[in-house]
Amino acid sequence: MSTKKALYWVAFFIALALCFNAGIYFFMGKELALQFLGGYVIEQSLSIDNLFLFIMVFSSFGIKLEHQRRILNYGIFGAIVLRLIFVLLGVTVVNAFHWVLYVFGVILIISGIKMAIKNEEEADMKDSKMIKLLSKIIPVTKEVHGDKFFVRIDKVLYATPLFAVIFIIEFTDILFAIDSIPAIFSITTNPFIVYTSNMFAILGLRNLYFVLSAMQEKFKYVKYGVALILTFTGVKLTILMFGIEIPVELSLLIIFVTLAGSVFASMAFTRDIPLGNGVVNNESNIDAE
Repeated sequence: MSTKKALYWVAFFIALALCFNAGIYFFMGKELALQFLGGYVIEQSLSIDNLFLFIMVFSSFGIKLEHQRRILNYGIFGAIVLRLIFVLLGVTVVNAFHWVLYVFGVILIISGIKMAIKNEEEADMKDSKMIKLLSKIIPVTKEVHGDKFFVRIDKVLYATPLFAVIFIIEFTDILFAIDSIPAIFSITTNPFIVYTSNMFAILGLRNLYFVLSAMQEKFKYVKYGVALILTFTGVKLTILMFGIEIPVELSLLIIFVTLAGSVFASMAFTRDIPLGNGVVNNESNIDAE
């Protein structure tokens, strides 16, 4: 599939989320519908930075497109399970200890500042601490062995780079959830709304990855918008200790304007990248469905 076709699938999953949002509005009320929309937008915007990390991981290990699709499928499944655990655990902790929200707020502010100032140079993920940790558990081969995650060489079991990439993706998703779940708590602590908004954002991630992989230069300033959103949600949680609460409607407006502004800046100040025939990593026939 072309980049434009992948964009169509991204639009489809966004439309699906909006239809679900409409159902919440008609059956559960305006307030919960706004909370779902806020959670969905926050999760979707934060996912962009995480997907850029995936692009860097695949590039470091030289993973081919057919293997990228398979790994992303495993990653999405893992994210669905991890999000359920984090949401249930997070809601339970917040309900028992309300002051934890203030701690989440400080963490989000720090994360937003770090994201804004972090080094943009591409790192070699083969030498990352996560790979060194995995190597202490099981040796990792330097070469890919077809589509296998494990191979036995001279009667010794080895993990392949495919498994190493899955290990990195799942580990980083845990770190990502530490930011994304508390960020949604700035909008609502309703477990149904938090989890479903996460799930609808996750459903379109594979297609969004293919779009970003082909057009990453077009979105070079979006990370600053995401950093501002993280910082804003952190401030929103922190000021609750002073009895100051920002309405959901105003929060949504600020998040929308921030994200749209960063996208507009990226589109305006980066070179044109064709959409019609663009393909990911210069390979054709991308199956982004």
